Parts: sequence; structure tokens; C-alpha cells
Amino acid sequence: MFESPPTRWIDEWRAMLRLAAPLVGASLLQMAVFAVDVIFVARLGPAALAASALAVSIFGLLIWSLSGLVGAASPLIAAEIGARRHAVREVRRTVRMTGWAGVIAGVGAMGVCLLGGPMMRATGQSEQVIALAVPFLNVLMWASIPAVLASLLRTVVSTLGRPYIGTAINGLAVGVNALGNYTFVFGKFGAPALGLTGSALSSVVTSVFMLGAYCLVIRTDRRLRRYRFAGRWWRPDWTRFVDVLRIGLPITATIIAEAGMFNGAAFLMGRIGEVELAAHTVALQFAAFTFQVPFGVSQAATIRVGLAYGARDNAAITRSGQVAVVLCVGFMAAMAALMLFFPNLILAAYVDPADPANARLVSLATQYMVVAAAFQIFDGAQAVGAALLRGLQDTRVPMGIALFGYWIPGIGTALYLGIATPLQGLGVWIGLAVGLIVVAALLLWRWHGRARLGLLPP
Repeated sequence: MFESPPTRWIDEWRAMLRLAAPLVGASLLQMAVFAVDVIFVARLGPAALAASALAVSIFGLLIWSLSGLVGAASPLIAAEIGARRHAVREVRRTVRMTGWAGVIAGVGAMGVCLLGGPMMRATGQSEQVIALAVPFLNVLMWASIPAVLASLLRTVVSTLGRPYIGTAINGLAVGVNALGNYTFVFGKFGAPALGLTGSALSSVVTSVFMLGAYCLVIRTDRRLRRYRFAGRWWRPDWTRFVDVLRIGLPITATIIAEAGMFNGAAFLMGRIGEVELAAHTVALQFAAFTFQVPFGVSQAATIRVGLAYGARDNAAITRSGQVAVVLCVGFMAAMAALMLFFPNLILAAYVDPADPANARLVSLATQYMVVAAAFQIFDGAQAVGAALLRGLQDTRVPMGIALFGYWIPGIGTALYLGIATPLQGLGVWIGLAVGLIVVAALLLWRWHGRARLGLLPP
């Protein structure tokens, strides 16, 4: 990880895969942590499940977007390491100021959670569901700060050459969350049966556990301990704080823009019909699952490009970028083929395709998956394109690209085709594909023109 940038393509492939594999594993395990909540809450009935889905949609978007803010630590640390092998002081400054930004943003996220009730009413949710969701969200919000700080430390240890730590901790978190749900939802081991609120409490416990686990590992790992991340944590460094915000806030806005497009599509589907929304959810679940691979590779790509950027090695920047693009687009092309040729095999994981009662849902989901197969490739391309530019510390223009692409051609097409034409749900999915295609094309065009645009190190 800290060696000079590879001079051979095969060495770059090895370095990228060695870094990306545990990051992909950590992302998949993070999905499993959330899946545990659904498994336990589903036993409480459809109203509880709907309430938790609403609350988690608000909380999840907040934490996901704030993970982008603290993710600014990755290109900053990688550049410092690339420029100077023993950049202990600079790395510590970055972690300290990113931690400040994360805590401040986490407090803001808690404030947003307190407005959950009015937000749900504004979107027309039933009072029965809101009555269950608000207490759930009021407990869940206490996970905000530990979740954001755990995300920061996962980014830090990965950038410093210990990516498998995040995989191991997320794996343990699956077990902790399962035990917490079993204990607090159903009142086991002498604990009171808290029902839906118990699942929120389990999420808080799991977030605290993950933060504590990272702190313990950092304290016991010789390479990581020497950075003394908590040293003089109260001391401000406003120059580095501004650097964190300069890179991190546009990443946050980019995440919100993309999530907003997909959330908007769900609301459009709800207007079209319940079966359409169910088919949309099923098709999107698999797409979200496959996306974890390019998401993990993109995190590795930011680190690899950041190291080369700090070392002022433009040839290494090119190698890292090309390897990452081939990995992401190649994998998503394989997943697109699977969705095109074996849709029933995928749908069988969620519903019974042979059951006549599911005939319309299966028919619609199959249509949506044809479009999803097309946008899989562009979804991987936009993820890696944004990540490569982050490695060059270029985030503001990519933010503008995301805001434009997702909301003008993306949602605009979905609104027109979904509401004003007979395509309905299929039109909404075409709109999603258009948004991803536009963003992917513009991001990769910017990456291709990085020298002309002055994005490379002098």
C-alpha cells in the first residue's frame, strides 16, 4: 500500500484487487446489517415494517450522505501518503478535522430526525404509520454520531492499508445487531420487550459497537497506533477543516442528488399503482445488491488515484483509472447479462414466479429488469467516474454534473414518460437509465480530459 506506485499494469491490477476485495465485502456486510432489522421487524406486522421503512429511509439517507462528507478524508490522506511516506502529522490533522466535521454534521442529522413527523405528514403518510415511525426515529437518531465516526474510521484504516478491518468489524456487527434485535424486540435475557423501538435501540448499540471496535483496533495495531488520531483532538486546524468541507460537502450533495432521483422514482411508482411499486422495489433490490461491487471498487480507486496524485505520478493515475473502469464496467456488464437472460432466477429470491397471484408483479419486474440491465453498466461507470475525480480532489464540478443529470434529464424523463404516456412504470425506469447515462458520460468525459482541464498535479 505504501510502496512506490506500480510501474506495470499487472502490479496495478493486483494492488487494486487487494484493496477493493475487502471494501466490497464490507459494503455487502453493511447491507446485511440493515437486512437483519427488516427480518426482525417484519415479525411485528406490516404497520411496524412500513413505519421502520419510513424512518430508516430518512436516517439512511442522512448517514449515507454524511459518509460522503467524512469520505473526504480518503483523497486527502492518500495524497499525503503519496507525497511523503511518513506523513504522520498531516494524516492526524486530516482525521481530527474530518472528525470535527462529522460530529457537527451528526448533530445536524439528529435535528433533522426530530422533524421526522412533519416530513412524513408532508408526504401524505398515514397517521397510524407515523405514530409508530416517530418514536422509532427518535431512538434511532442517537446512532447518528457513532455511525458517522465509524464511517470515518473505516475510511481512514482502509486508506492506511488496513481495508480488511472494515470487513471484519461489519461482519461482527451483523451478529451484534441480530443479538440486539432478538434481545430488545422480543424481550430476551431479562430485557423488556420493546417491539419496534427495540430494533432502533439495537441499531444504536450496533453503531456504538462498531465505533468502539475501530478505536480498539487502532489502539492495538502498531502501524495505526503511531498516528495518535485522538492526540490534541480539541485543537482546531481551520485550513484543513476548510479542505475537508471543500471536498466533502460536494460529495454529500452528489449522494443526495442520486438518492433523491431514486426516492423520487419510488414516489412516482406509488402514484402509478401498488403492484408497480412492489415490482419496482424487487427489481431495485437486486440492482442495489450488485452496485456494492463497483461501490467498493470506487472506494479503492479513490485511494489508488489519490496516492498517485500525491506522488505526482501521472502515469500511475492513468493506470489506476483504467483498471478501475474495466473492473466496474466489466462486472456490471456481467450482471446486466444475468438480468437479461435469467430474470426469473433473480426474482425467485424475492417472490414465487410460478404463483399465478404474482403474475403481474413478475411481468412488470421483468420489464423493469430489462431497463435495469442497460443502466447497470452506466451505474458502475458513474460510480467509478466520480471516485476517480475524487482521487484528484475534484468534487465541485462532479456535484454539478450529478445535480443536473439526475434531476433534469433523469427525473424529467421519468415524470414525462411515467405520468404522461402509457409506459407508466417502464417510463420511470427509462428515466432512471437516462439520468445515469448522462451523469456517467459527463463524469468519464471530465476524467478523460483531466490534463486539459488542469486536474493533474503540476
